[in-house]
Amino acid sequence: MTENLPPAPAPSIAPPVDERRATIILLAMALSTFLFVTVESLPSGLLTLMAPDLGRSTSEIGLLVTGYALVVLVTTVPLAHWARHVPRRWVLSACAGVAAVATAWAALAPSYEQLLAARLVTATAQALFWAAVVPATTGLFRPVVRGRVMTRLALGNSLAPVLGVPVGTWLGEHTSWRWTFAAVAVLSLVVTFVVLTLFPTMAPSEGGASRAPHPSGRRFGFQMVTTGLVLTGAFGVITFVTQYFIDVTGFAQSDMARLLLLQGAAGVVGTIVVGRFIDARPVAVLLVALGVLTVALASLWAFGENPVAAVASLALFGFSFSCVPPALSHRVMLVAPGSTNMGVAISSSMFNVGIAAGSGLGAALVAAVDVRVVPLASAVVVLLALLVALGEERFNPRLPGAH
Repeated sequence: MTENLPPAPAPSIAPPVDERRATIILLAMALSTFLFVTVESLPSGLLTLMAPDLGRSTSEIGLLVTGYALVVLVTTVPLAHWARHVPRRWVLSACAGVAAVATAWAALAPSYEQLLAARLVTATAQALFWAAVVPATTGLFRPVVRGRVMTRLALGNSLAPVLGVPVGTWLGEHTSWRWTFAAVAVLSLVVTFVVLTLFPTMAPSEGGASRAPHPSGRRFGFQMVTTGLVLTGAFGVITFVTQYFIDVTGFAQSDMARLLLLQGAAGVVGTIVVGRFIDARPVAVLLVALGVLTVALASLWAFGENPVAAVASLALFGFSFSCVPPALSHRVMLVAPGSTNMGVAISSSMFNVGIAAGSGLGAALVAAVDVRVVPLASAVVVLLALLVALGEERFNPRLPGAH
């Protein structure tokens, strides 16, 4: 039988800055997440421009994305541990500043080797940024709105593939790929200035969100398993969605930009919608999102040959999947057993493990069977994630105020 935990004491520390100042900082941090996700994926959109300019093959340009992701995966937790006592003002401004300098270096790089080095430096900044930004930014707001704050941060992630990469690709096609990187560098400098000017200087332990209100190592373990499974399932489809819609549904390559835009737009809507409910009903938001995501993937498999049904399933997938990262991050902030900075760092690493595993699962299925089975396999993996999330609620004391 599940027992109720006693209510957590009300936080005695008021937000360190007024709400207007905190909102400006939140906007700057959302812009920074947008820029980091955009610059991570830019080579994918600029492949055909970068390859001849640098005298390399498109597959070698693709490695700029792979190497970037590996650095983020490997360095997030060690960097978060190393910087655990450094005030967040200096951590976040350093991350944005290093990203600005490294991206400018990428724009000016005369060779592939220098471009790769610049990318790896940017990835290192991003690794530490992900570990610090959620606890630092949410700690500037009252606890009752912190879930909504996380969804606003997540808008940067959602908008990057919908707006950042297409606009960056367009700018590169009309000027040079180097101008796209230069534009990102300039915007990163703006973020650096905002953080240095407005972010309060205080130790991480003094932030209102530095410790979870209901720390639980067991719940945290359940959540890491859920994270790994849902990202594995989702990225199996995300990696091969273009091939699926061309080979199975019958769309042309020229249709894919509009289809991916629809998926991304649905994701933005999902992020906005989940922000209305995440603070009051964090458990229900995650469970419903996982359930709808499972249905979307199963529907894509079952009706993949019907263009209308397949497109509807893709939109539902984009909507539901966009609800998952902020819901998971919010749960980490509620139950991380140590500092929330380390909790978010470990969660970020699990995200990257899931992304790599999902891509690998999809590739193995395409090679061994057929791309048609990828959505079905992904639906099964996400269903497992839903069962683990239900198990977390079944086998742990109920979180006070969480529904």
